[in-house]
Amino acid sequence: MEGRNQSGISEFMLLGLSEDPEQQRLLFFLFLFMYLITGLGNLLIMMAIISDPHLHTPMYFFLSNLSLVDICFTSTTIPKMLNNHIFKNRTIPFAGCLTQVFFFIWFAGIDSILLTAMAYDRYVAICAPLHYSTVMTPRVCALLVLVSWSWACANSLTHTVLLTRLSFCGHNEIPHFFCDLSPLLKLACSDMFINDLMVYTVGALTTILPFIGILISYAHIFMAVMKISSVSGKQKVFSTCGSHLTVVCLFYGTIIGVYFSPTSTHTAQQDTAATVMYTVVTPMLNPFIYSLRNKDMKGALRMLITRKLRFILGEISLFSS
Repeated sequence: MEGRNQSGISEFMLLGLSEDPEQQRLLFFLFLFMYLITGLGNLLIMMAIISDPHLHTPMYFFLSNLSLVDICFTSTTIPKMLNNHIFKNRTIPFAGCLTQVFFFIWFAGIDSILLTAMAYDRYVAICAPLHYSTVMTPRVCALLVLVSWSWACANSLTHTVLLTRLSFCGHNEIPHFFCDLSPLLKLACSDMFINDLMVYTVGALTTILPFIGILISYAHIFMAVMKISSVSGKQKVFSTCGSHLTVVCLFYGTIIGVYFSPTSTHTAQQDTAATVMYTVVTPMLNPFIYSLRNKDMKGALRMLITRKLRFILGEISLFSS
């Protein structure tokens, strides 16, 4: 993706998370570990869902898409950070910075809309179980996923193109480990009225509106649960929705805190810590959150790992003989 700003700045400097060499070394191994766990965990979730016919349902279809997006989401930022540490080079070209912004906002937007689709799926399953099979058809599920990718792409493209209109003067240091929209806007020295307007309008449609949709869905679910007389029935519903609610709180809580609260109420360090939560920690925790509290998911993972181990042991025995 090509970018051309009006100030002549050809590159930015990513300051990272620390200036201390010892802390940098620790952060490198920590982020490498979290990236590998994120990739492995989400890949296992996808493989388990694909290999088990019992998991070919709307809920797990959305979960497999969420796992794919989480792998892409973390791959947008962490490899560049690790590369900068290895080669001791913190610079990133202007065009490269815009590319990173584009993919970062795109995958974050898909995550947001997919979480809403999952909430809607739970709402239909709990509040209208007799109509579930006619409402959540494969066509509807595919359409919801297509909308999430398309709308998030349009939102990301809007913000990225508008960045090319800005002039960047003074220093070009970004107090972050990747190119994010918020710190980039703080570096601009031209009028940002349109950029800010798009953040609070188009950006809100991708973040705040889905969040409101999730709240409405769970309000209906909560009222439906209150009508259930048996304690075991209530526990089953809360167990089904608990994982999704945990991920929603982690994801939306940090995003709203960074992008939709007054900048005077938080520092760059607080923004960075919150961003690490939803860009690195949440994608890493998602596989554990969704699998540890789900018997079907744990069973599918156990079967997948058992089959893979048997295959590997079989190959080893053939090779040794």
